[in-house]
Amino acid sequence: MDEAPRARWLIFPGVIPAFVNDAAGTSAAAKRALEDVGGFEIHATSPKDLESAIRAAMASAPPRIVIAGGDGSVSTAARVVCGTETELAVLPGGTLNHFARDHGIPTDFHDAATTAVNGERADADTAYVGDRLFLNTSSVGAYVGYVQLRQRIEKYFGYRLASLVAAVRLFMSMRPVELELDVDGERHRYSTPVVFIGVGERETRSPMFGNRVPGGKECLHVIVVRERRSARLLVLALDAATRGLGELAHTPELDSFMVDACKIKLHGRHHVAVDGEIFKASPTLDYRIARASLLLVVPRVAENAGVQ
Repeated sequence: MDEAPRARWLIFPGVIPAFVNDAAGTSAAAKRALEDVGGFEIHATSPKDLESAIRAAMASAPPRIVIAGGDGSVSTAARVVCGTETELAVLPGGTLNHFARDHGIPTDFHDAATTAVNGERADADTAYVGDRLFLNTSSVGAYVGYVQLRQRIEKYFGYRLASLVAAVRLFMSMRPVELELDVDGERHRYSTPVVFIGVGERETRSPMFGNRVPGGKECLHVIVVRERRSARLLVLALDAATRGLGELAHTPELDSFMVDACKIKLHGRHHVAVDGEIFKASPTLDYRIARASLLLVVPRVAENAGVQ
């Protein structure tokens, strides 16, 4: 096969709109990578203007756009392009970059920018709580307080130390949430420190639950901690780090459900975390998975396999 035509075929035709969260600490590096690779129309945008800027670009129905930023920025872009024929390429510029890592997208900016031009389309699942889309996780209960405290002190201590301080505070002052969970036609009543809902099958390999199971089920993974004492929750989380969810799901402290949809009815006023953002929760939270609803740009299979 003539390699020159094949190389041209791999390059995305036309200029790709690229949106950079200009408030991110990695924005300058992301813009340099986009400029070095070439083929992008770069828009440096503040977080509050990011969604409106992407919506304005979507008026012309571009075949592909790029988002550079953390999971929050990626989630914002996904809300706009989800359900359309526009493909979303990602330059992961956050601290954890869960979504990019889960889908094999490079975390190196230059490699990610190259993938944004040369990558192929893949279907990705998303989920909704009410009409709010999320890509990674949602939760009710103690984790919400954890995120709120971490965000308040992160600018003083940095992400990792702020996370540790917030976790210690969490385990010292945890209060249970009274709720009802409707799943698979059955109603379960809980007084629980935390309910965790992940897109895709999950495992608990970090103190606050963790990553997707590679090759796991396409589902909503609902995890309910049933032990109310904060000390036991700490032991549960640390134990999960070594044993993993498969074994942990059968212990008395945890209920685990893999479903397409569920409903949580809350007693009292609470907040809900959605991909790390905090919102006031309605009395009833309706969760559902939306399979193959996002067209995502990922590295080509041939590239992953080392085929030239």
